[in-house]
Amino acid sequence: MDMNSLLGSRECACGKIHSCDIKAVFIGPGVLGKIKEVTENYRHILLVADKNTYGVCGERVKARLGGNLEHLLVYESEGVLVPNEEAVAAMERQLTGETDLIVGVGSGVIQDLCKYVSHCAGLPYHIVATAPSMDGYASNGAAMIMGSMKVTYSAHVPEVLIGDTEILRNAPMEMIQAGYGDILGKYSCLNDWKLSREVNGEYFCPEVYQLTYDMLRKTKDLGERLQARDGEAVQILMEALVGVGIAMAYVGNSRPASGSEHHLAHFFEVVGLLNQEPYFAHGIDVAFSTVYTQRLREELLADTALNERMAVAGEKTYAFDWEAWEKDIRSIYSKAAEGVIALQRKLGWYGADRLDIYRERWQEIRDVLKEAPSSEELIGYLDSAGLDIHQFEQTYGTGKIADAIKYAKDLKDRYTVLWLYYDLFFR
Repeated sequence: MDMNSLLGSRECACGKIHSCDIKAVFIGPGVLGKIKEVTENYRHILLVADKNTYGVCGERVKARLGGNLEHLLVYESEGVLVPNEEAVAAMERQLTGETDLIVGVGSGVIQDLCKYVSHCAGLPYHIVATAPSMDGYASNGAAMIMGSMKVTYSAHVPEVLIGDTEILRNAPMEMIQAGYGDILGKYSCLNDWKLSREVNGEYFCPEVYQLTYDMLRKTKDLGERLQARDGEAVQILMEALVGVGIAMAYVGNSRPASGSEHHLAHFFEVVGLLNQEPYFAHGIDVAFSTVYTQRLREELLADTALNERMAVAGEKTYAFDWEAWEKDIRSIYSKAAEGVIALQRKLGWYGADRLDIYRERWQEIRDVLKEAPSSEELIGYLDSAGLDIHQFEQTYGTGKIADAIKYAKDLKDRYTVLWLYYDLFFR
């Protein structure tokens, strides 16, 4: 697919003008050579990588930048590089008054750092992808860990995106699986988007929905070929990840690509960092979490007593104990708890009574929930890519997964099936 056909601006039947300000996307074998051409008008370039991504192709990028390279930053952190205040400060120290471009070599964390710092500094950035691992390459959101909280900042898209499939296909298999898992998660987030339209009247664009769904449809059956590092399959996956990023740029936020499955994944990452506990690569957590959010939909549909209760008018039964909830949040999120509490106090969703809306629109809600594929079908997709749901369950255990289902929603200001499930089973 020619990703460049999706760039620029277009009027949409939803009433909005959708735009993606990326100037050029190159995905395919041998496109790394494009870096010299697209940077030739810049004279003071900061090149950013970590020690792993620099070893993949950083030297080749450095050589192609030639005398236009001003500074090189290679993060030497042990373990996983975290996009936090310390990492941001390290990059900002490399900027001079003459720096005119940041070039990142890497995937998720590197591109988030480059996106965030370049936006704050008013600079363009280019990204040379080293793994088809996530859908944020083309989005305008920078997913950061600030104050121990997972925060997505509105930033800007890269000026140029380069994905050489000869590099991408040789990425660690875990990262290829993560990209595949991130795409499978669209089954969940797209369903959540429709659900919020029914419950909250949230803005919904059928064309952006369809663009994202088309990327999912092209990718969902590629599990075995991706495990074999098939070049064509890797290119399709990378194009899907970029296409979803463009969909996010169209609406100005991550709604077309992130829902309840991402909230669970963020929970495992944030709690893992806080407690120094293991967690999976983001996209793999998303993949596994997609199975669990689908099980919530299936439970909501199958619960006979609930469906009978929704069919008749009744007294309002909402009750909420702020003191008990805050105690739970402090226990789970420790030093990040105050940020979570402040967010939910500001939103006021715990004080809202949605039971009348649920009763009034229960059939429409059920119709939306039925659209997602079954949890067993999703497990089949995961198996094809070498992802075993039992690893997820053994790593986190039933207690942590249950906490995620109940409290992951509190990390974000977005309505998903987690809120529906909470309102109907926990309140």
